[in-house]
Amino acid sequence: MTSIIRTSLAGITLAGITSLGLIAPGAAPAGASTSTTLGNVPGCVAVWRTTGWVRQTGHARNDCGSRIRMRIDWAFGPDGSCRTVDPGRTLTSRVPKAPRRFNGAVYC
Repeated sequence: MTSIIRTSLAGITLAGITSLGLIAPGAAPAGASTSTTLGNVPGCVAVWRTTGWVRQTGHARNDCGSRIRMRIDWAFGPDGSCRTVDPGRTLTSRVPKAPRRFNGAVYC
């Protein structure tokens, strides 16, 4: 059901979804961009990026029922490290803002 909600609400901001109670508060920081279409991990993995003045951080939270081996994928430089992520846990990778581009989370 979670993936159905994410798919049908793709145009609504994460802050709006949180205020409606469709996802747990604190699941991702307010203002973070989120998508399940970034990378090749299944739809039960929540993928988003947060940015600061100098750095950006890619996040991938495993909401699936089993462990997933994945990494954060970045363009224009090295990717995040490959890790096994248990259900309910989040993988993060922080890089400089420029010239890097967030490509999502991928299997490894």
